Amino acid sequence: MLQRTDFSKESKQAMRNEIRKFFVDERDEDISDLEAMVVLEFVLNNLGPHIYNQAIEDAYTLMADRVEDLYGLQKRKR
Repeated sequence: MLQRTDFSKESKQAMRNEIRKFFVDERDEDISDLEAMVVLEFVLNNLGPHIYNQAIEDAYTLMADRVEDLYGLQKRKR
């Protein structure tokens, strides 16, 4: 089970600002800070786990490749 990450107050505000900027730039729609918070909570709760799991998969693959590289460093017995 994924544990919800608690972001700092400053980080959440920065994310809400980015959401508001996106709505203005892409949709020509000015949304309130409260509306941006609702969008942020939706993304964190519903999309965040998918993004997190993909990041774990990517990290696992990268680490597994590096572990395989270690075998290439073994000294051969004579």
